[in-house]
Amino acid sequence: MIDGHGDDVHLYEGHIKYNFSSNIYQRADLAPLEKHLCEVISCVRNYPEPSPVSLERLISDKENISPDNIMVTAGAVDAIYLIAEKYGKEFGNRSVVNIIRQPTFSEYADACAIYGGQVSTKDVKQPSVWWLCNPCNPTGEVVSNEEMLETIDSQPDDLFVIDQSYEDYTMSELLSDSEIVVRKNVLLIHSMTKRYCIPGLRVGYVTSCEEIIKGLRMFRRPWSINSLALEAGKWLVSHSYCPITIKADYLKEAQWLNGKLQKVEGLKVFPTSTNFMLARLDNLSAALLKQFLVEHFGILIRDASNFSGLDKSFFRVAAQGHDENKLLVRAIEEYIQQETLRYKGTWNMN
Repeated sequence: MIDGHGDDVHLYEGHIKYNFSSNIYQRADLAPLEKHLCEVISCVRNYPEPSPVSLERLISDKENISPDNIMVTAGAVDAIYLIAEKYGKEFGNRSVVNIIRQPTFSEYADACAIYGGQVSTKDVKQPSVWWLCNPCNPTGEVVSNEEMLETIDSQPDDLFVIDQSYEDYTMSELLSDSEIVVRKNVLLIHSMTKRYCIPGLRVGYVTSCEEIIKGLRMFRRPWSINSLALEAGKWLVSHSYCPITIKADYLKEAQWLNGKLQKVEGLKVFPTSTNFMLARLDNLSAALLKQFLVEHFGILIRDASNFSGLDKSFFRVAAQGHDENKLLVRAIEEYIQQETLRYKGTWNMN
């Protein structure tokens, strides 16, 4: 899916003041990274490394695993499509792709469909590829490590692809690379884009056992990581830079927002273990709410109606600062009240 994701600020020509549509932390201090990239900007005059081995070595040192257990990709989405391509070709038309827990990120099904996987949400008897977003986008739910490992170990003939792109946006304990690389049937996707709040620089990586990584690298295109993304990744990892400096406070603020939105009449908000949350309007359109918020408040939210299993009433928001969150609550209340009065007026006229 090319269009229909969050953070579609480019569609609104400077009208957005408050971006609740992206799950990435909006207040990251990236000045040190920007300064470094300015200093090395001449790197764009040459081709980058055909394979980003220098960054893979830095990550392996940091995570205390072998470089043979890591493959750097152009963001998590690149990893998703490479994995789908590899196993679509390997299994052919016999492959069954199971999406664990809907709704979830649409790119798993889209990527697998391109490469011949039969997408299903039901348990099947033949060997399968299972996909799980953990924490889950858009719900913010987290599956426990105990449950994950029990499932992985009980189904050794199946392959599990665990997308932990939002691992830095939760306090829940998640799978570690050391737990993954010793198993033969699981891949773990990491998003440096989200960890370091750099969505404009596409960089992420996959960890798995040596055999799986070796096979996956055969599908990676030459020069797939551009020079600036590579320089950014190396600088961030080598400096152990952490742009989300107030994680506990930020997630506490997200719970405050969740609680306030739960009290809004005409709105259902689902529990979350992350900075973002899913909500549903009662008999109203999320697309029209999005339009109203942009026009009247400069607020951008994520219309979640295109997630599988959701309808036009669903939207997703990620917490911002306290003042911005209060404004969002007030703005949504205003929209619901306005629409309620309008419908009542229409009913009275009839």
